[in-house]
Amino acid sequence: MNKRDRMLQLLTGQGSPDFVPAGFFLHFSEDCHRGQRAIDKHLSFFRHTDMDMVKIQFECPFPNRPEIQSASDWVKMPVYDQSFYAEQLAVVKGLVDAAKDQALVLVTLYSPFMLAMQTTRHDPAVAHGTIENHAVESPDQARIGLERLTESLLIFVRSCIDLGVDGFYASTQGGEKGRFADPGVFERVIKPFDLVVQQEINDRCLFNILHVCDYYLPYDDMSPFVDYPGDVVSCSLDLADGKMTAREASGLFGRPFMGGLDRHGVIVDGSEAALRDAVRACLQEAPEGYVLGADCTVPSDIDWDRLKLAIALAHWGR
Repeated sequence: MNKRDRMLQLLTGQGSPDFVPAGFFLHFSEDCHRGQRAIDKHLSFFRHTDMDMVKIQFECPFPNRPEIQSASDWVKMPVYDQSFYAEQLAVVKGLVDAAKDQALVLVTLYSPFMLAMQTTRHDPAVAHGTIENHAVESPDQARIGLERLTESLLIFVRSCIDLGVDGFYASTQGGEKGRFADPGVFERVIKPFDLVVQQEINDRCLFNILHVCDYYLPYDDMSPFVDYPGDVVSCSLDLADGKMTAREASGLFGRPFMGGLDRHGVIVDGSEAALRDAVRACLQEAPEGYVLGADCTVPSDIDWDRLKLAIALAHWGR
């Protein structure tokens, strides 16, 4: 049984209780974002850590559009055609050709809202900005931009599917605590475009992971996302006002859960003994169909051997 088979067993509920699949993700250095160097780096990481899937980082940022200042400017938002994604798609093809017979090949996918932030935010470290203001003040005009970003994103999605990917690691933001004073803005303006993309990949792909991303802000409520498609859910267990268990997250979403480790915690700089203890605690508390991982991408400079150890413990630690 290879890694593909073990991951697909999650969908049937017939996975081995003595083997827990695992995977961690990180951004490689910029010189490994495209071409054969990107393909080789992904494969080296996959093989060194012995993780159970090939997850392709999305390194095709949407360019900032300084001409979009007011909400009415979203009519200027272009739709990017397949040529815009050419370098990223070449990496996808290389990894599908090299690894699909060994493991599921999944592509990172950012939501239309996340790409709207890239498009209008000069400082990517800032959590609030243009698209949020427009979604509140002029929702109909903000929807024009999100619709065009969705159209662009679907060109990429369909191209990846044509190349043979198994699915996507589909990330969403916008429903965090404090993002909007009125949480209904997320439901009315952001979520519908998420679901267009999510439904496309759900209808056409073998295996998708829904990632509720807390990179900027925490969540106080995961319920807005429970109706999103996805075969596995990945999210932080730390909420703004408390903490969930992996079992609670799996139960809430009604599907297998991936995660358990804090991307900034013991996986990064704890002792080997502390890391072993943390992984074993995750395994002891794991729901059925569990996948060990972090709550988001781990730091790029992390020692790969730490990830290899965590994955080995997941595979054989029970």
